[in-house]
Amino acid sequence: MTLKLVLPKGRISTKVLALLSDCGIELIGDDRNYRPNAYGFDLEVKLLKSQNIPSMVELGQHDIGFAGIDWIQERRCNVEILKNLGYDPVRIVACIPEDWDWEEMKKRKLIVASEYKNISADYLDKLGLDYQLLRSYGATEVFPPEDADMIIDNTSTGTTILANRLKIVDTVMTSSTQFIANSETMKDPGKKRDIDDLLTLMQAVINGRERVLLEMNCGTDAIETVVDLLPSMRYPTVSSLYQDKGFAVKAAVKKSQIRDLIPQLIQAGATDILEMPIRKAI
Repeated sequence: MTLKLVLPKGRISTKVLALLSDCGIELIGDDRNYRPNAYGFDLEVKLLKSQNIPSMVELGQHDIGFAGIDWIQERRCNVEILKNLGYDPVRIVACIPEDWDWEEMKKRKLIVASEYKNISADYLDKLGLDYQLLRSYGATEVFPPEDADMIIDNTSTGTTILANRLKIVDTVMTSSTQFIANSETMKDPGKKRDIDDLLTLMQAVINGRERVLLEMNCGTDAIETVVDLLPSMRYPTVSSLYQDKGFAVKAAVKKSQIRDLIPQLIQAGATDILEMPIRKAI
């Protein structure tokens, strides 16, 4: 059963495409092709701007897709979030000219520019401010001070904000890439099974990226100490060496633990330590 998948066009797609590739799904098409062919999974793929994806998935034009939580909230879309991938994290921030006083500004009517009309209105209403909201269509940071008192925009590093002599006065929300599905699609047993299979593959890749496989040998007198040190997914694999000359030990270990763990293993009596990448871990 073919699933209709919609992918974001542009920068946000880089990590998503890498994830799909590691799942064994290859997309073939040039930069101008908005309908690439998919191999490795039964998918019909289309590329759209990130802003449009939540609405198209909600309407059922596509079964599944990838979009930032910011645009899901901005479009007020009722979709099922299957996985927060955490890719391309950004903050939605409120900014004013760098030499203006935020507390003084709250006392008067403000002109606010943003691509996020609904998110901005919710935020400004919560603060109880008097405001007029202008819908921007890119390059929001150039509005102040002549055309707006404040902007509400996304940022990953804050560099563009500083370059335009603005300062952040509040974080409205944080956002990252989500794997989403149409609610009605998830009620279809066949499609749900395929989506669950795809989600399992994605989670296996994510698990594999976070871990490495450690293999080592150790003597009989060191095995208990070595095994106690290993933070494996469940239990380390232990097998006897040739002629019962000790043990071979394997464990999937988080990459973040390796730096401290290897010296401890050596001190405990582990030898012949190998560290190898893991493509998938379930």
